[in-house]
Amino acid sequence: QVQLVESGGGLVQGGGSLRLSCAASGTFFSINVMGWYRQAPGKQRELVATITSDGTTNSADSVKGRFTISRDNAKNTVYLQMNSLKPEDTAVYYCKAVLSYTSGSGYYSYWGQGTQVTVSS
Repeated sequence: QVQLVESGGGLVQGGGSLRLSCAASGTFFSINVMGWYRQAPGKQRELVATITSDGTTNSADSVKGRFTISRDNAKNTVYLQMNSLKPEDTAVYYCKAVLSYTSGSGYYSYWGQGTQVTVSS
């Protein structure tokens, strides 16, 4: 069973910074893509940023220049450094991992339980 455990959320003033972490544990062959998504009250879950196993990143326009995604493959951990936070960044942030159980097999997606980020004005 694969588990994703997130940490690092909290309450911060506008302009401040937070760093989220998400560690994957369990038995699997490799993790292809790891990423962060967020869901604000009354809104759909949206992509924040993703990173592949070779370090290729993708991020939403709304966070470009403020958020940085990184990954430690040896620790099966993905990070999200969030700077210059705005009240509109307030949401539950979810970690996602796309992984395979054997070489050449299909990919499976897993989600973390979510961590709350609240930015005050």
